[in-house]
Amino acid sequence: MAPLGGAPRLVLLFSGKRKSGKDFVTEALQSRCPLGADVCAVLRLSGPLKEQYAQEHGLNFQRLLDTSTYKEAFRKDMIRWGEEKRQADPGFFCRKIVEGISQPIWLVSDTRRVSDIQWFREAYGAVTQTVRVVALEQSRQQRGWVFTPGVDDAESECGLDNFGDFDWVIENHGVEQRLEEQLENLIEFIRSRL
Repeated sequence: MAPLGGAPRLVLLFSGKRKSGKDFVTEALQSRCPLGADVCAVLRLSGPLKEQYAQEHGLNFQRLLDTSTYKEAFRKDMIRWGEEKRQADPGFFCRKIVEGISQPIWLVSDTRRVSDIQWFREAYGAVTQTVRVVALEQSRQQRGWVFTPGVDDAESECGLDNFGDFDWVIENHGVEQRLEEQLENLIEFIRSRL
């Protein structure tokens, strides 16, 4: 039995480097899904992490959710704090995001660790698939990415670099037509699971 949430028909675990376009891809998929958000939920592992971190440190939770310099000022410490939580309980944030989710399709937009993938595979089995979003460094830089020591070389960014075979790889190098083709293939797969 799946913990806390409903029993999904499909769980897609998205991973990729900062500014690779994980959120863009998951939101584009949700908008193209039949019946949109009624059928397809975008779940963010970073949401409960940021909420708990903000509560414990007296910070503005909403500002930690955006792409502002406010979030960047706390990123390193948030990563350290999140790692401590995961060391104590590897499924802590995974369990939090599935609570009360009733949609049959789940798009987890920010899978960052092997332990995240293991948790979802153990909890939901064969309906779980992995999706790697890749982008050239130049494309990421055009989106505002700058290498930050302690962030871009930490497990939160590199934990899945050597994961192996992803079920899907989405190339998001800035070629719109190519991205559309890949999204359409994934949407067809999603439709087959409804």
